[in-house]
Amino acid sequence: MSKNDFFKYQAPTTPFAPGIEIEKAEGCTIIDKDGNEYLDLVAGVSALPLGHRHPEVVKAMKDQIDKYLHVMVYGEFSQDPAVQLCKKLADLLPEPLDMTYLVNSGTEAIEASIKLARRATGRSEIVAMKNCYHGNTLGSLSLSDYEERKAPFRPLLPDVKNIKFNCFADINLITHHTAGVILESIQGGAGFIIPDSRWWKALFDRCRKVGALIILDEIQPGMGRTGALFYFQKLGLVPDIVVSGKGLGGGMPISSLTASSEHLKLFASNPMLGHITTFGGNPVIAAAALATLSVIDRDLKSFDVEGKELRFRESLNNQHIVEIRGTGLMLAVILKDDQHTAAIVDRCRENGVLFFLLLFEKRAVRITPPLTISPNEIDHACGVLLEAIDHFYK
Repeated sequence: MSKNDFFKYQAPTTPFAPGIEIEKAEGCTIIDKDGNEYLDLVAGVSALPLGHRHPEVVKAMKDQIDKYLHVMVYGEFSQDPAVQLCKKLADLLPEPLDMTYLVNSGTEAIEASIKLARRATGRSEIVAMKNCYHGNTLGSLSLSDYEERKAPFRPLLPDVKNIKFNCFADINLITHHTAGVILESIQGGAGFIIPDSRWWKALFDRCRKVGALIILDEIQPGMGRTGALFYFQKLGLVPDIVVSGKGLGGGMPISSLTASSEHLKLFASNPMLGHITTFGGNPVIAAAALATLSVIDRDLKSFDVEGKELRFRESLNNQHIVEIRGTGLMLAVILKDDQHTAAIVDRCRENGVLFFLLLFEKRAVRITPPLTISPNEIDHACGVLLEAIDHFYK
């Protein structure tokens, strides 16, 4: 198949896809069909914390393939990889987060969490953040305040209210009518914005006061990307529902919502099958996720995420960079304007290093490499990026 076939037969998401023809990927390197190598600083948009084809992840999948593939819809049969994955999450997360529902994608887990908040509270209102991104299905899209993306698909989910991230005054808009407050632990598409610790506590206090559930989207920051398994563990307060995805599968499609058993058992009655999925907890994918989670749990300290963050920050010293947002290996280089951002990313790709853009912050160059990236690879990537920035800001 050729690049022309890609553009002719595969439905597009934007008019601007580079269409690199992938031949192989290993570690932090992607190789195209012409033999060109690319250092990957995107990691499948944070979906590959251990890089491409980590040997323990690949082995786990191969071992499971030799036993069985899909056998029954989720929740009917006990399949070891899925059960072990749920148990591992319970072991690693604080109480009362002791039960997990496995689904196929982050946006599906967000949809399920909305349903669970409404089911648990008997309320309908959902409060989300301005400039949030939780997915593109109708329910997840309804959480956004970005009208340009919502308008073509209306009517959407009713009873959604948006408040400002890190805004103390807006916390009072959470009331006894609110079923759940959903937020990213670090705002991704908005520009890798970190929550103020005082605002974080005030938000949690308000939700506890009015009885609203706290739904935390850890789809991007989770799986060790910030130096902790989940970023909320650095902030010290426990949400009611944690949504994971992307990096959880180590390159395979999976997501999860973890909550108390008291809450998640509500999906089993009134009505039965309150949430259902055919392929959620797929044994091969669950095996990949269990291997990924186990390696991160074992090796996270040795990945030295904080040290690698510091290396990026010290290396990316340039007069045209206004700031570097984020933490760990979830970083956004903020340029002084958005005039050349896309062209800079294109030039880096032409020079063998893959960076990416962010959804709402048009000045940002996204840096989310595998946690396994080496210091030499960091230095090379930073050199290529700085050359591209200087080329366009002469």
